[in-house]
Amino acid sequence: MQLFKMFSIGVLVLVPALAQATGFGFRYGFNPGFRTTVTPLDNGNYQVATHGTSKAIAYWCGIGDFAIRTLGLPTTQQIYVSRPYEKQTRTVQFSFTEPEGGSTKKSYSITVSRVGESMSASGAQSRCYDNFMDFDF
Repeated sequence: MQLFKMFSIGVLVLVPALAQATGFGFRYGFNPGFRTTVTPLDNGNYQVATHGTSKAIAYWCGIGDFAIRTLGLPTTQQIYVSRPYEKQTRTVQFSFTEPEGGSTKKSYSITVSRVGESMSASGAQSRCYDNFMDFDF
């Protein structure tokens, strides 16, 4: 019974702290099965390459986390796909301004295959947590 009480107290203390932790896995040494590399380009776009997966959430996670943590942009900043997924290079290009010729109408799918697809920086960064589901946690 005492073990159960101690476990319960530990859960009550840790769960709220973990729920508030941005990038919990990266901060404490647990990395998901993918990594992203974000490269600024001359035209103001950012190219995201993934290592370990080519799921759309990995690209959104990479650019969202980069925008908030590295560039210090507000969480409400809109991010757009400016060049869709390229299978040969496994890259996607993103922009913080609406791309010309792309459809920016609202969509409920998470994709990187259409120019103009968009998401807020916080929405994109939240995809980092989606990837933990791949490990059946």
